[in-house]
Amino acid sequence: MSNVTESLERLIELAGARSAALVDSSSGMVLGHAGSDAGLEIAAAANTEVVRAQLKSMVNLHSADTIDDILITLSTQYDIVRPLAANPSIFLYLAMDKNKSNMALARYKVAECDAQLEL
Repeated sequence: MSNVTESLERLIELAGARSAALVDSSSGMVLGHAGSDAGLEIAAAANTEVVRAQLKSMVNLHSADTIDDILITLSTQYDIVRPLAANPSIFLYLAMDKNKSNMALARYKVAECDAQLEL
């Protein structure tokens, strides 16, 4: 188990990582962050809408599935959004430089962070 700051700092150590955050999708509020992405607050708010829409669609479809992660691929950046297993209304967000990062390793580390996170 680890706390929020330690968990996010470990994510930022990944090659190509720009910023990491823990976000409450019910309010859009950043609960903790690491890294130096100037647009973090805007990205957190935008990804809040993505998570809300996906969770709502799963309810409407009566789906028993859970979201592992949501991957957003931009021209220069990868974004990983992972609702926490213990509380899907809170999610981890990791932004990475597309040319300097390993998506598979990053997904693994974000999942590991989810499992170890202590709120």
